[in-house]
Amino acid sequence: MRSPASAFLWEFAQRHRLGLIALLGYALALGAVKLVVLGPGQPLELDGSLGVAAVVSVPIATAFMLFLGVFSFGFEGDLTARSSMYPARLFTLPVTNRALAGWPMLYGALAMAILLLTAAYFVRWEAGPLIWPAALGMVFLAWTQVLTWMPYGLPGLRVVVAVFWLMTLDAIVILAVEYKVPEPVLLAFLLPQLPLAYLAACHAVARARRGDAPDWRPLFSRAGTGTAGLKRREGHFGSPHEAQLWFEWKRFGWSLPVWVGFLLPFELALLSLTRDEPGVLVLYTLLGVLLTPPIMASFVATTLGRPNPGSRDAFGLTPFLATRPMTSSALVAPTLKAAMWSTLLAWGLVLFAIPLALAWTGTLPQVLGWANRAIEFFGPPRAVVVAVLTLGSLIGWTWRRLVQRLCIGFTGRERVIKGTSFLSLSFLVVVVPFLQWLHDDATAMTSFVNALPGILAVLVCVKVSAAAWIASQLHAAGLVGDRALVAGAATWFAAVLVLRGLLGWLFDTPHVAGYFVLLVVILGIPLLRVAASPVALAWNRHR
Repeated sequence: MRSPASAFLWEFAQRHRLGLIALLGYALALGAVKLVVLGPGQPLELDGSLGVAAVVSVPIATAFMLFLGVFSFGFEGDLTARSSMYPARLFTLPVTNRALAGWPMLYGALAMAILLLTAAYFVRWEAGPLIWPAALGMVFLAWTQVLTWMPYGLPGLRVVVAVFWLMTLDAIVILAVEYKVPEPVLLAFLLPQLPLAYLAACHAVARARRGDAPDWRPLFSRAGTGTAGLKRREGHFGSPHEAQLWFEWKRFGWSLPVWVGFLLPFELALLSLTRDEPGVLVLYTLLGVLLTPPIMASFVATTLGRPNPGSRDAFGLTPFLATRPMTSSALVAPTLKAAMWSTLLAWGLVLFAIPLALAWTGTLPQVLGWANRAIEFFGPPRAVVVAVLTLGSLIGWTWRRLVQRLCIGFTGRERVIKGTSFLSLSFLVVVVPFLQWLHDDATAMTSFVNALPGILAVLVCVKVSAAAWIASQLHAAGLVGDRALVAGAATWFAAVLVLRGLLGWLFDTPHVAGYFVLLVVILGIPLLRVAASPVALAWNRHR
């Protein structure tokens, strides 16, 4: 039998070999370039250059997130579920709970230390010390492992607890760096947390191994059992659409509003700390609050992308969904509608809480002053339109993040889903160096700006052609009727015209061509993934 050390080493190296090989190859390539271009012992200067951020910081951040997911088994479970994310198949190993918790934590700590010390070799950090970032990475991973392996009493509570705990840890370290706390003091704060996290991880694994998962849902459902039970006793749903909408809302509808509701008090409480500080801190706090719904929507999207969480085939459909006497489009439509209501409810909480927090913390006059200056700059009509478009864009972005994984997730192909995520991260790594190159080369920037309308036109042609192909597939397979196809196309076209008209009125200047605004609007309004979702779901149902 393999030793526990070799078993867990195989577990991480074999299952995630592609990502680890790509990361190792990138590090070797960057090291070779550094030795050839700069010579040994000459670090890159991190002086705010976007190029260094692109070449080093973005890949390091991507690798950091990869390690968090790999060594906490975050890619193998449902982040929003009550049960532990520790793989149940590993509970059958003839080893102790201490070994089940210890070996992933040991390998993760070593990987994090090597990653961040390697980054310190490539880059001279402005903060000076080089050891505490590695210690922070190990501690951050250790608590991530504890929080993901621990069973919880409510769905979604894991994300709330993890975000609050890890953000608090980050805030303490950032304040320590800001006030120039010596590195030995930082290490004295960070390193003792590793054995504490190990003890907590052993407790979490032991509870998960014996199936000890609390269930607090009855405590929160008693108040709603009267009306919900009355409806079920009085009669059936009016239509299959209503029944499916009820099912989808029960599955994920409350997740986003609950998460946003949990985080808002902590975020808005920061206004009381920043009211006597420079105004930019108040602005950053409000910006973080406004970005909370779309960020949290990404976590909720994992539920939508896993129709069968907790099973071996988490991305495949349950027999209950696959055999329902409804078309694939009829199954997708309630999901989109439930996501819309969930988004509106979450943003209702945000818009209700912000004015109360501003008035309570005394920062309302400062924000009103900014609003008055914006009105003077844009003029009252344009200021109103800018505010409405900004709010509408944030709401639309939140909804889009909720449903953008539908098309890929409904395919049920795990390799396709994870491959798409990997390509998205790779795209980010490529785009940032490209932007830096444009920033440094005036000739290249001029050529790119001149070619940008043509590039956008090509992308629009690709998008419209793909939409036409998807529409033909929907029609040929009988997934969507002719009337629904025409109505959907007309709605999308009307949205393009309205947004084009508003933006054209706002940017009424000869420096921005009207056709350029039209191209941007066509590319910005969602179409392909939403339209392709019934096709992907039908593929999944018949695989």
